[in-house]
Amino acid sequence: MSTAVVVLLLLLDFVIRIVAIIVVPRNRKPTSATAWLLAIFLIPYIGVLFFLLIGSYKLPKRRREKQTEINEFIIQSTEGIERVRRDHPWPPWLEGVVELNRNLGAMPLVGGNRASLNGDYEASLAAMTAEIRRAKRYVHVEFYILTLDKTTADFFAAMEEAVQRGVTVRVLLDHIASLRTPDYKRTIRRLTAMGAKWQLMLPVQPLRGKYQRPDLRNHRKLLIVDGRVAFMGSQNVIDRSYNKKSNIRRGLKWKELIVRLEGPIVAGLNAIFITDWYSETDELLRRETEPITDEPAEDELDMQVVPSGPGFAGENNLRLFLALLYYAQERIVITSPYFVPDEAMLTAITTATQRGIAVDLFVSEIGDQALVYHAQRSYYEVLLRAGVRIYMYKAPYILHAKHFTIDDDVAVIGSSNMDMRSFQLNMEVVLMVRGRSFVEELRRVEDGYRESSRELTLEEWMRQPLRSTVLDNLARLTSALQ
Repeated sequence: MSTAVVVLLLLLDFVIRIVAIIVVPRNRKPTSATAWLLAIFLIPYIGVLFFLLIGSYKLPKRRREKQTEINEFIIQSTEGIERVRRDHPWPPWLEGVVELNRNLGAMPLVGGNRASLNGDYEASLAAMTAEIRRAKRYVHVEFYILTLDKTTADFFAAMEEAVQRGVTVRVLLDHIASLRTPDYKRTIRRLTAMGAKWQLMLPVQPLRGKYQRPDLRNHRKLLIVDGRVAFMGSQNVIDRSYNKKSNIRRGLKWKELIVRLEGPIVAGLNAIFITDWYSETDELLRRETEPITDEPAEDELDMQVVPSGPGFAGENNLRLFLALLYYAQERIVITSPYFVPDEAMLTAITTATQRGIAVDLFVSEIGDQALVYHAQRSYYEVLLRAGVRIYMYKAPYILHAKHFTIDDDVAVIGSSNMDMRSFQLNMEVVLMVRGRSFVEELRRVEDGYRESSRELTLEEWMRQPLRSTVLDNLARLTSALQ
């Protein structure tokens, strides 16, 4: 190699490092910036390539412009539909959290709602299928993963029957997540053949002029029928093994939690579907956003829909979670399959225990995603030392439910994990619920988890071999590359 080439490469390497110091930290969290700089300094050319590919978590300019329109639409279409009755005692801090959510682009808090939880995988699919069969006007289906297999065949049959009855069936499915399933092409053919109106969410199709960072995904799970009933939570429409050979070989089964909703909140969830539909099609379904005007339930629940994702200026879900963690007075119970907190959340949780708040964390004993699993484990020691009780849901189940409860008054349930991916990269939706009856129902679910889990102790954790600690810490570094 000639001297000139060597000098040129050294000069290029120097320029890359200087430019990286200027560009990478801008508007980025310190941990993320440090991780990216470390990657670029240690492996300059590969590091730069990956940074150019996945270094920006912003949506394309046109999508960001649409998001601005969407935020305005949400405010305009939901203004004045608040129906909260304050004849029951509120936590004194809740008004501020509601206002925080609203300012971040959430729906208003609405009362007069009913909710029921379903943690049985097949039963929740059957319940959604039954409501599709009752549809008279429209069915709105939006899932991170939607695939046709033996478990979901009846769900697809119900959609087809609805189309044949003259019901409008609209379907949104995440492109990359669904593409990775074995039956993707068959699923698309079936949706087309039945006459459903379907669209891919966040498609990565550069030859068609559709491209953004490949791992910016729409992680929401929603079903709305006629503006009358809605379902949301953690469950995708796929077999509980996710049809992966490695999962089937290991005998893995997903444990989920879905909430069925009736009342004014259904209009709020439908607005999320409508805005996502608009993002992909440019079609705004205004007439289907009219609020429900049925009579309030006797045991009413106040609810607020909180969307989040890279299209919003702030990390809406993270800000909500932090506010609730700091306002908690007695007890916090967190269920998150992928628990990789940032510094703010880790501080909030450990501060809660130092304030004398009892904090329980439910995670899975085993993992399905190696990097996330090991990154999560890297936080166990500091959590255990702070006094957090960690319950590990026993194998072969992956506890995929995503929810947490604050004292006896407030709960959050939805699609969002408590990790940096859900805070920055994924489009998520969560539901904040004020109502003791709902919290009590979730407490019973949590008690069921506890019976099927084993508690991890600090003594046991400190016996981990050195190789596991090294692997966990390396995975923790990669989790910051956002």
